[in-house]
Amino acid sequence: MTGPTVEQAITRVHHEEWARVVAGLARRFGDLDVAEEATAEAFVAAAERWPREGVPPNPGGWLATTATRKAIDRLRRESQRDAKHQEARIVYDDTPPEPTGPVEDDRLRLVFTCCHPALALEARVALTLRLLGGLTVPEIARAFLVQETTMARRITRAKAKIKAAHIPYRVPWADDIRERLAGVLAVAYLVFNEGYLASEGDDAVRVDLTDEAIRLGRLLRTLLPDDGEVAGLLALMLLTDARRPARVSRTGELVTLDEQDRGAWDRTLIAEGNALVRERIEAVAAGGDPPGRYQLQAAINAVHTDAPSARDTDWSTIVALYGRMVLLDPSPIVRLNRAVAVAEVDGPGVGLAEIDRLAEVLDGYHAFHAARADLLRRLGRGGESRAAYDRAIGLAGNPAERAYLTRRRDQLAG
Repeated sequence: MTGPTVEQAITRVHHEEWARVVAGLARRFGDLDVAEEATAEAFVAAAERWPREGVPPNPGGWLATTATRKAIDRLRRESQRDAKHQEARIVYDDTPPEPTGPVEDDRLRLVFTCCHPALALEARVALTLRLLGGLTVPEIARAFLVQETTMARRITRAKAKIKAAHIPYRVPWADDIRERLAGVLAVAYLVFNEGYLASEGDDAVRVDLTDEAIRLGRLLRTLLPDDGEVAGLLALMLLTDARRPARVSRTGELVTLDEQDRGAWDRTLIAEGNALVRERIEAVAAGGDPPGRYQLQAAINAVHTDAPSARDTDWSTIVALYGRMVLLDPSPIVRLNRAVAVAEVDGPGVGLAEIDRLAEVLDGYHAFHAARADLLRRLGRGGESRAAYDRAIGLAGNPAERAYLTRRRDQLAG
């Protein structure tokens, strides 16, 4: 097998098997550092051996076996050096694990472990993105709008706290699951977002991540079928992913919602997502809990997908839904999205005034400058629009997004 083909195989297997191998080792050995480092060593071994020996028939099994041996070797060394006799005994224990709770998937078990309430919410999400999603520290830092060094320290501290506090690697029971659910949903959504418009690298879309996030959403839906936010997040991801075929042009440029070929949208995913939204509307009408942020975002996306064309979009309903979201989550990004919708109802001047109130906190966020650039263009303020596009292009990590923003900037008069 040629070099590039082996390299492609390793990349594909990393996307498909990283989380499974890490989670399996974490279940067996109860140590996140051991699990992550042994898995990384197994991938290094694959990169060294597969070009010579060929890709094995079962790459995931090969990696799991190799990673297990690496973990055992490490624990043996540590047991000799630090007299960790219990850990030394663990490595000889090949008995199947006893059932430890209602979640039977190793990866979800890992998510719930990383989302232990002893950890700060941001640490839970970041740690799980690293261990489960296999995202790099720079990718996670971009998702959180923080410096890479800050994110690296956050992940290191989270793993150290799990070890120091003796947080067990086990599935939480039913009462605990709801306590940790917000962090788990945030993980799935951030993984989805990173896949839907990758923050860096040559790929505009990382389907492996969007598919993994949706798979997690489906498993959570099976586990908690009556939870509105679980249904809302799954609906949101399905409705968003349905637009993926029209999201990037043949030339590799981002296609915004108003310019997309709606005939290319995946109607099966839209139907599934809309059914979940209707289910939640009926549940709320029947006296259920009021909708949370994911249900509201799903409803916003349902309004978009229901419109035959961009000009038929019911922007007033979208503004109202964002208004409810701001009450739940007054974050700058939610307010930015509401301001963009306000511009469609009340005009670009009103929208720009709202956006400019967020300048200080969102100055490092490319979408803030892209939204400003578009509204300034519509107001005929070409010089200011060009400057805003330049700033957005400089901050955007996704090649498809940069291509779109560059074209829009270059279309400005003058």
